[in-house]
Amino acid sequence: MVSGRENAGLPVDEALPSLKDALRDGCGAVLVAPPGAGKTTRVPLALLEETWAVGKRILMLEPRRLAARSAARYMAASLGEPVGQTVGYRVRMDTRVGSKTRIEVITEGVLTRMLQEDPELSGVAAVLFDEFHERSLHADLGLALCLQAQELLRDDLRLVVMSATLEAEPVAALMGEAPVVVSAGRAYPVETRYLPKRPEGRLEDRTAAAVVTALRENQGDILVFLPGAGEIRRTEERLSAQLAGGAAGPVRVLPLHGTLPQEAQDLALAPAQPGTRKVVLATSIAETSLTVDGVRVVVDAGLSRVPRFSPRTGMTRLDTVPVSVASADQRRGRAGRQGPGVCYRLWPEQDQGQLPARTTPEILEADLAPLCLDLAAWGAAPEELRWLDAPPAAALAQARALLQRLGALGADGTVTPHGRAMAGLGLHPRLAHMALKARELGLQGLGCELAALLGERDVLRAAEGAAPNADLRLRVEALRNAGGEAHSLGLRADPAALARVRAEASWWARELGGAQADTGRRPAASPAAGSSEGSPVADSPAGSAAAGSPTLATAPLPALSSSGADLAYCGLLLAFAYPDRIGQQRSRGRYLLSNGRGAVMAADQHLAGIPYLVAAELDDQGADSRIYLAAPVELAHLETYLHEGLEEEEAVEWEDAAQAVRAKKRLRLGSLILKEKQLQNPPAPLVTRALLAAVAKDGLEALPWTKASRQLLQRLRFMQLADPSWPDVAEETLLAALPDWLGPYAEGMRSKQDLTRVNLGEALTGLLDWSRRQELDRHAPTHLQVPSGSRIPVDYSDPGQPFIAVRLQELFGLTETPRIGGGRVPVVIHLLSPAQRPVQVTRDLAGFWRETYFDVKKDLKGRYPKHYWPDNPLEAIPTNRVRPKPQG
Repeated sequence: MVSGRENAGLPVDEALPSLKDALRDGCGAVLVAPPGAGKTTRVPLALLEETWAVGKRILMLEPRRLAARSAARYMAASLGEPVGQTVGYRVRMDTRVGSKTRIEVITEGVLTRMLQEDPELSGVAAVLFDEFHERSLHADLGLALCLQAQELLRDDLRLVVMSATLEAEPVAALMGEAPVVVSAGRAYPVETRYLPKRPEGRLEDRTAAAVVTALRENQGDILVFLPGAGEIRRTEERLSAQLAGGAAGPVRVLPLHGTLPQEAQDLALAPAQPGTRKVVLATSIAETSLTVDGVRVVVDAGLSRVPRFSPRTGMTRLDTVPVSVASADQRRGRAGRQGPGVCYRLWPEQDQGQLPARTTPEILEADLAPLCLDLAAWGAAPEELRWLDAPPAAALAQARALLQRLGALGADGTVTPHGRAMAGLGLHPRLAHMALKARELGLQGLGCELAALLGERDVLRAAEGAAPNADLRLRVEALRNAGGEAHSLGLRADPAALARVRAEASWWARELGGAQADTGRRPAASPAAGSSEGSPVADSPAGSAAAGSPTLATAPLPALSSSGADLAYCGLLLAFAYPDRIGQQRSRGRYLLSNGRGAVMAADQHLAGIPYLVAAELDDQGADSRIYLAAPVELAHLETYLHEGLEEEEAVEWEDAAQAVRAKKRLRLGSLILKEKQLQNPPAPLVTRALLAAVAKDGLEALPWTKASRQLLQRLRFMQLADPSWPDVAEETLLAALPDWLGPYAEGMRSKQDLTRVNLGEALTGLLDWSRRQELDRHAPTHLQVPSGSRIPVDYSDPGQPFIAVRLQELFGLTETPRIGGGRVPVVIHLLSPAQRPVQVTRDLAGFWRETYFDVKKDLKGRYPKHYWPDNPLEAIPTNRVRPKPQG
């Protein structure tokens, strides 16, 4: 290949012969090359003229759109060509490829769409995975799909995994023991400076101060790493104020993050103007692949923003976390790409050892709904593919449940026509479902606006320290009229963000409008060579209701009379995307979501008083998640358009407030009860079941026990303890068997008051046959007759030690302890004074008369001198009086 201009050698050039040999002999390789080695721009060009690549294309995946465009432009420039000829790129909303394009730099999601359209990747010689160490979800999925395509369809497809900090051996093993090629780096020395102690104060203030220090102490441009666009904006404001005096000389502060317009990104990457220094405030987008010309100093805030998905709640939140050691080293290396440099780390050196070694792979923490849908469309289960880290089972189950709810998967887990249409759009499944439903309703424009808004950071900003208004409709208005009502509510629109959202909404509108209804696909376009606008197969839209998607039972909405009239349907469209986040008001600002979770917003928000809303963004913190973005939804809309998620039920259940069973007919949406009315004549068995469930919840003590019925229960427990063949009447057993022994006596009853009419003794006796009833009376008598003639009740409250309480004088003449249980169990005797006070407890009455009686007699005779206290209790006359009646 003839280059349009000569390039100085790069370190990776020495490794290229080994890489070429590996790919001639096999179909896979792992290339490990440090930052600045040149792998991103050298490898694709070096492989282009290999025999196995002649006449075919090479695809190179980049994790980010900015890096993809930058790499393509650099390679095209090295050939002396404009981008779109030999080298082109495909990213969402921006495609520059032509009929002569041999190298396509694409973002990872685009590869997935291309594989869905053409599993063989016809005409593709190799797929290169650049910066694989970032372990994005799309990269892991793309490699897994390519490995299966290579195994089943294309044994000649070359796969190359490239990284700067990757542990190569596990990847090589995954690729069938592919050879590992290592390139030496050419990094200039970088001095690392740490803070003397843990930082305090706001991140933006600390970072601005560090930048001012770096400008004063060093030459060259500065690259600053911050976690997100908000921190970049606030740091830019503080720096601009501090540098306004010109003490540091001419300095230009430039932001660099993925949501900036392309022109602003290019400006940050370009060399500074002569005599001027630049400070580039960047997110982790600048860690790899990009070279920011002129940088000699890095200031690293040490933080990164990552998405964290919770299978428990089904929500994803962005967490700000410390960077890994590998990422910190990548950032530090940016200062040594073009000469010796300095790295300021805004944390003390002793904290370095506490950083995680590597960033957790996204597949282990992300929302797996997109992956599940892509796999279903591909036609493979996760366990059929080879993964570096297998997707977690809990997140997969959550994803499948959501996709089935959205109609993307059938009950057997296979993709439906509607699901295939969703997969073809390239949106998150929630938003793809919403967009397709919006088209069915004639709300395509609004659906695309919402999809674009929800994929972008908030386009409205509140004053410093103030909570932004959560109403999503304000964002739509701002999108349509450059601010709209937002200004009057103290909100400021971000013009750049609005421009991005408008462009994206227009893109989705074109995609939906051009979708074919029969297959969910359209023919791949063949743009002219060098064209600046193309239609990548990967971004092809998906089908419509006619393609087999779950259709709405109602006709499209009538034509809207004004451009703002469709705002009334924002909540409805959100409900399609987030059926699990439909909220029903519990009190002002507090909502119950259809997934059973609680949600809250400030009571002074104007949405806080509406009966129903749909929460598009929540923080997933605490018992009640805070609502950041939402829109109101009409109950009538939910009933009409979400009928597939509605359930009608007849509930017969216990009501604590009334202490009775109530029967109701309900219309339910998940955990929400939308409508409810009383049922007059519910089925009697259901009423009895609900009443018994309340008894089971409250325990046996809630039943109307009498003295006799309680004693019967205790007698039965005594018998079961002595003989396990008797019915088990322990509390847990009786509660579990309530329908069997209590149910027949509770028929026709509805309340606890009604249960007072139940004869519990009769219900318990029903557990025994006739012979056992006779045996119960013989072996567990209710009373024992003592020598005085009195019938003394037996207390079975402790089944192991039944007892009687009797005055001592009534036992005169009784030589042995009474026994029950067929003579096996001696009764414990509580001996009482004439005043019915305990004086002795014994199970050995004979021993008491022999050893203890005379001491007790002496004491009692002193206290009760008129009573009868014989010297020989075994021959004395028993009495229940003060003295026995005279004999004869």
